[in-house]
Amino acid sequence: MNPFTRDQNHPNPIQGYQEMFQEVKNRGEGAFIPFTVAGDPDFETSIDIVREYVDNGADALEIGFPFSDPVADGPSVQAADIRSLNSGMTTDKCFEFISRIREFTNIPIGILVYYNLIYKMGLEEFYGKAKNAGINGVLAADLPPEEAGEAVNMASQYDLDQIFMVAQTTSNERISEIVKMCSGFLYVVAVMGVTGARSDIKKSTVDLIKRVKSHTDLPIAVGFGISKPEHVKDVIQSGSDGAIVASAIINIITQNLDDLDNAKQEIGSFCKELKESTKKIDG
Repeated sequence: MNPFTRDQNHPNPIQGYQEMFQEVKNRGEGAFIPFTVAGDPDFETSIDIVREYVDNGADALEIGFPFSDPVADGPSVQAADIRSLNSGMTTDKCFEFISRIREFTNIPIGILVYYNLIYKMGLEEFYGKAKNAGINGVLAADLPPEEAGEAVNMASQYDLDQIFMVAQTTSNERISEIVKMCSGFLYVVAVMGVTGARSDIKKSTVDLIKRVKSHTDLPIAVGFGISKPEHVKDVIQSGSDGAIVASAIINIITQNLDDLDNAKQEIGSFCKELKESTKKIDG
């Protein structure tokens, strides 16, 4: 039986994003949010990998539902999607995957999906299953705000956060519109282009963090290209409330497909380093 629930009177209620970000802030830290594709490289190993995240400092989780044509994602996540789909993952199995995670953690869980998966299942069924599985937030990477009204309403109906992305190309006017629809947190895309590990954090990312912060009181988390402890430290020091790390962790799986125990060990150590780097040494 699931030991965690959304009932606030329950001894282990699922933590909301606002509560999590506030707790982390009170400790003088930023939130560390690792990403993985559900079922990469297989269902049980993927559960073990998420357990490594939780045991080594994750403040929230971002779980990708595998999709055959992930247009926002670079080679690392695309390869993870293929491995996951080849292992037999489906949308329903992804919800089962989240339910399994809920057996050992109550930290916020956001899912990153492509809208076709929601549309194909039907909005009501998808959001209902998301709620039942213990999901906090839904981010549909290819859903423009202009077409998101139905999804936002459905998320609200099921007490879920509909999360949106903003990028360097997003105008101030558009940011203002997006923050009206967004809840939970705002996902700030650090770089131009698709997901993937990058060598450094550019000044343009720092400027974007400041620009977005001037438009909203929502917590913001920076993702895309955050691949080293220094990157995490840089975006937190620049005013982001959290850092999302994806491809750099997935690359560890890719490099250790013939030794998954080693992959888990390396991922645990790397997550510990990444979490450590969210601590604001200058207060």
